[in-house]
Order: sequence, then structure tokens, then C-alpha cells
Amino acid sequence: MMMNTSKNQFSLPRGAVIRGKWHKQTYVIERELGRGATGTVFLVKGKEGSLALKLSSQLSITSEMNVLKAFNKVQGSSLGPYLVDEDDWEASDKTYPFYVMEYVQGPTLSSFIEKKGSSWIGVLLLQLLENLQALHQEGWIFGDLKPDNLIVAGPPFRLRCIDVGGTTKQGRAVKEYTEFFDRGYWGAGSRTADPSYDIFATAMVAVNLMYPNRFNKDEHGVKGVIARIKQKKELKPYAPVLIHALQGDYSSAQQMRADLMAALSPGLVRNDPVKRATGMRYTAGRAAITRKRRIRQHFKATAAILTITFLYALYVFLELL
Repeated sequence: MMMNTSKNQFSLPRGAVIRGKWHKQTYVIERELGRGATGTVFLVKGKEGSLALKLSSQLSITSEMNVLKAFNKVQGSSLGPYLVDEDDWEASDKTYPFYVMEYVQGPTLSSFIEKKGSSWIGVLLLQLLENLQALHQEGWIFGDLKPDNLIVAGPPFRLRCIDVGGTTKQGRAVKEYTEFFDRGYWGAGSRTADPSYDIFATAMVAVNLMYPNRFNKDEHGVKGVIARIKQKKELKPYAPVLIHALQGDYSSAQQMRADLMAALSPGLVRNDPVKRATGMRYTAGRAAITRKRRIRQHFKATAAILTITFLYALYVFLELL
């Protein structure tokens, strides 16, 4: 029933059944979704409906399951799929670990931007940075961050990941990466897992969306990437933010997000139906703050005038004595 095509690759026909050794849950194969360095992912049918099952021949997926658990613990984070089950499958006198997760449906980030337009890039980057910040606070780095691993689910549109195979504990060497998004490839830093590694990759995601065919490193390194950013009018509103990210000027995703938010305003509310209500409250709040500030300034100016007038009157009175 199963053909092991390589160390971590499997071919299973539609209708094949995987039954967990310990939890006894049954999953029926629908089709293959993708292959990676750590295993093969299948669309399966379980008691909860359509799910994604990742099957591997090694224990390396244990760290991936830990990451999914970390995602589950982060309140309000929607980046990673939720973990449904983890177990072993016995077949052909061998035992293969697997885990089952939410099946995230939707177009890839690249396909979504191609259809909806580049005005969505900044909006979705805000979502990405928000979720990366939550992930980093749990002690993990996404690692292999690229449009291929990102799905836009909805509506309402939310950026989700479909592969956590590159996630790495902070402080360790990034275990899985794609050269175009890797700061080590561009000579912009090490492959040590830290928040700035993901921040660099986030900027390269934006670059890739405008240069879908990508491009190779030349003698200019990161400076060459920056030059290409400046050539795209679609990236102009927040080009300085991307450049800071590539230069390693941000130590947290939250810092980059704050700068990106400032760069996108006031166009943020107009272009993002997901944030529209929040943006309206934000705008109203800013207006209220502005009114209060003006009132305070008016009172301060009035008080200053009255004080000066009183002091001048006192001066005149003393002069007449």
C-alpha cells in the first residue's frame, strides 16, 4: 500500500487508511498536498472532516509538533494551523510518526496578490508581523518564511502558514531555509535563529511578490536588493521599512510592524476590509485625542496670557507706588 520513495517521502493512493497506533484515530487519504525535507503532507478525511496529515520516517517532526502546540498557546495568533492529533503508524513492519493538523484552504500569498493587487501586500505583512511577534515570544523562529508557505484564508482574509518544517528554537542554527529569503545567502547575517532572521525574510517576501521570478545574488548583495525595491513604485510607500529590515535595524517584529503601520496610514483603512472597523475606531480615537490636545493647548495659552497680564498689571501697580 505504501511506497517509500526516499528517506522522508511517501506515496499513498487515494483511499489508503492510516490508523494511529496509540489514539486509534483513522484517516483516509484523499490526495498528496506537498513534500518537504522532513516528510510528505496529505489531505485526509477524519472524524472532524478534511485535515492535513504529515507523515515522516524520522523523529524530526517532533519539533514541528512542538511548534504547532506553541501556536495553539498563543492567544489571538492565526499564523499556524492548530494541531489535531499526533501518533505513530505501523506499516510494513516499521513505525512512522505522523501528526494531523487543520487543513488551511485558500490561494497562496503570491496567487492572492496577483489576483487582488499589490495594495494588499502591506496589509498582509502587518498580519504576518503580528503573528511572528507572538511566535517569537514563545521562543521560536519561523525560519523558512516564503510566499509558498503562506496561504490567504477567508474572507475575512487572514494569512496562515501551511508548513512549519523550518521552525527553529531561538539561538540554534536555522535548519531549513530557501536561499532567496535567507539573510546568510545575501551576506546580511548569520543563520542563527533570532527574530531579525524572520524580519529579513519578511522583507524578502514583499520583494518576491513584486519579483515573482526572483533573482540571484550579485556582487552588490543586499544593496542590489535595495536597488530593486526602489525601482518598484508599488513598494514606495513602505520601502524605507523594508530597507531597515534588510539592514538588520529591527530587533523585533513589533518594531517593524509599528513602522509599517505608520507608513501605511492613512491608506490602511481604505485598503483593508479586515481592519476597516478597527481602523475607523482608530481614526475616531486619533481625532478625539487631537481635540483634547487642542483644548489643553488652548487652556495653556489662555493661562499663560492671564499670567502675563497679571504680572504686567502688578508691575505697573508697583511702579505707581
